Amino acid sequence: MTHSPQKAFGERPLPRCMGWSTEVLSGPDGEDWRVPTSELEMRQKRFITALDGKSAWVNDPVDMYWLVGNRQTGGVHFSAEGVVTQYVRNSLERARFESGENDAPHSIVSHPRMSLLSESISDSPALQLGRMPASDAAFLQSKIGQGGDCTQLLWTLREVKSDWEIERMKESGEIQRDMFEAIDEIGCEGVTELDLAAAADEVSRSAGFGSFVRMRKWPMDCDRVVVASGRAGGVPTFFDSAVGGTGVHPLAALGAGFNRVKAGDPVLVDIVHVHRGYVADMTRMFSVGSLGNEWTERLENMSDIAIAVRESLGRGEDCSTAWDIGSKMAVEMGRGEHLMGMGPDQARFLGHSIGLELDETPVVAAGFDRPLPVGGTMAIEPKVIHEEGAIGVEDCWVRTEAGMVCLSSGENFPLLTEW
Repeated sequence: MTHSPQKAFGERPLPRCMGWSTEVLSGPDGEDWRVPTSELEMRQKRFITALDGKSAWVNDPVDMYWLVGNRQTGGVHFSAEGVVTQYVRNSLERARFESGENDAPHSIVSHPRMSLLSESISDSPALQLGRMPASDAAFLQSKIGQGGDCTQLLWTLREVKSDWEIERMKESGEIQRDMFEAIDEIGCEGVTELDLAAAADEVSRSAGFGSFVRMRKWPMDCDRVVVASGRAGGVPTFFDSAVGGTGVHPLAALGAGFNRVKAGDPVLVDIVHVHRGYVADMTRMFSVGSLGNEWTERLENMSDIAIAVRESLGRGEDCSTAWDIGSKMAVEMGRGEHLMGMGPDQARFLGHSIGLELDETPVVAAGFDRPLPVGGTMAIEPKVIHEEGAIGVEDCWVRTEAGMVCLSSGENFPLLTEW
C-alpha cells in the first residue's frame, strides 16, 4: 500500500503539543492498547480490494476505528488508486499516535474547510449513506459528489474477524465471567436488580470498559447489564430482544430496575462487556433457593435449542436454516408461543453476530439465507418469556474450520446458580 507524502490541499501546519503528552494514552500499567499497524494495513487492503477501483469516504466512528485505529473527528478517503488519507479536524496529533505514528499505513493530515475539500477529493467517493443522517449526507454529497453507498461493503468485510480480534473477544469474555462472579457474591433475597448490576459494573469499569456499547440499528440504546427478576422478565421493551427488564424510567426502559429479588423467582442476567472495542454477550440464570421443575425444564429446553443452533452454524448451514431448526424445536417442546417473547412482542431471532457492535450481521433469523462465515462471531441466545418471568442461556462463539469455539464462559459457568 502506498500513500502520498505530499500535504493535502488546505492542510495547516501542525503545532507542537499544547501542554499534553501521548504518554498518558495507554492501557493498564502502560500497556499499549492501540490496534497493531499490521491489522490496519490488512483491513485497508481488504477494503481497497472490495472497492474494485472505486473510491470511498468513511466517517462513521466504528468503521474509522476498524480501518485507521482511531475515531478522531473527520473522515478517511480511499482513492480509486488505493491511496488512503485520513482528514482530521481534531485531534490531529492524537490521530497520528493512535494510528501508529510513523508506522501508520496511511497519511494523516488536517481537514481543510469544507469549501476546499473538493479540491483535495475530486473522485466522487462512495459514502456511508446507511450511517449518516440525510441532511449530513446531502451536505457532503454537495461538496465531494455522489458516488454511491459503501455501508454494506464495510459491514460484510467486518463479519470475518482476524485472529487479533478473536483474542480481544476472548479477553472480553474472561472479564465478563468476573462480572458474573461479582453478581454471584452479593446475590440474596431482597437485593435490588440495580445493586446486582452495580457489582458487575464495578468489575467492568475497572477492567477498562469505555462506557459505550455500539449498536448499528437506529435508534437503539443498550444497557450492558440487564437484570430481570421474577415478573420483571415478562415486561416488554423497546429493545429488539427477548428480555429488556424494566429499566429505571421511561427514557431508560431497558436494564436493571428497582425490583427486589424474591425467593424462588428466576433472575435472568444478560451482560454485555466491551474490551478494547470488542463485544462479549452472555446470559445466565440465578435464584434464591431452588427453582420449580417447570423453570428448570424450560432452561434445559433452551440449552438444547442453543446446542442445535450452534451445531447447525458449525456445519456451515444457512443462518435461516439454524433459525428453522431452533424455532421448530421450540414448537415441538410446547414453547413456541413464548420463544423470545410473548405475542405480540416476540423477537424473531435466536442469535446475532457481534464484534465492534452488538448487532452485526448475519443473524439467526428467517431471511438470512447464508452461513455464518468462518471467522464470524455469533451470540446464540434462546429464551422463553412468561408473565411470571424469563429464562434462557447465551454464549458467544466463533466459527472455525473445525466448528464452533466458545468465546465466553460456556460450560465453565453454570447455566443456573442458586444463592
